[in-house]
Amino acid sequence: MSEPFSTEISDRICTHMNEDHASAVVLYAQAFGDQPEATEAQMLAIDANGMDLTAKVKDETVPVRVKFDRTLKDAEDAHHTLIEMVKQARKVAK
Repeated sequence: MSEPFSTEISDRICTHMNEDHASAVVLYAQAFGDQPEATEAQMLAIDANGMDLTAKVKDETVPVRVKFDRTLKDAEDAHHTLIEMVKQARKVAK
């Protein structure tokens, strides 16, 4: 089993997602954060139950909490869950 969630793990995941997968973060806000008009988003924190984002909606920055459908075990579980969520969001967006 991987390490449980910590501030360091949350920061690492957020930095990676914001720098390398910014479009996926926008999809999370649109599909799972009830912000379909979001044009930009940033991941601020992630924990076992969900992720905190900010999203730009009509020139306003709004907080967004995306809850997971189950409690995640560790960072590896988060990795797989985020991949599955972006796949789901892409299917809906088509």
